[in-house]
Amino acid sequence: MYIGQAAQRSGTTVKSIRHYESIGLLPPAQRQGNYRVYDQQSVDLLIFIKCAQQLGFRLKELQVIFAGHQGTATPWQRAQQAIAAKKQEIAERIAALSQQHTQLIEFEASLEQAWIDCPLENLGASARF
Repeated sequence: MYIGQAAQRSGTTVKSIRHYESIGLLPPAQRQGNYRVYDQQSVDLLIFIKCAQQLGFRLKELQVIFAGHQGTATPWQRAQQAIAAKKQEIAERIAALSQQHTQLIEFEASLEQAWIDCPLENLGASARF
């Protein structure tokens, strides 16, 4: 199939496919004259890339996963490691946001208490936090 059909089947764009090829995420397509020709395996890889991006993976992270066999880790092991690292990153962000939320609640309560202890009667009810 040509690049337009591969883009349509994978839910991506022709521009994205060319970019993925240029950065090594997608192996160079076979050529039929001046046209790029893709197989189902390429479409599956494009779908994987799109899904991974929607789950928060950056292209640089995907490049590490798809890089040639460096060291002893297989691509599957590298993918599992990347997923574990992404889950840890998200858990840390959730914890930080949860702490920030708690701090906001405490700050709001202290403002409410300050208003109760020392109401600003001159400014009227609109001065309440």
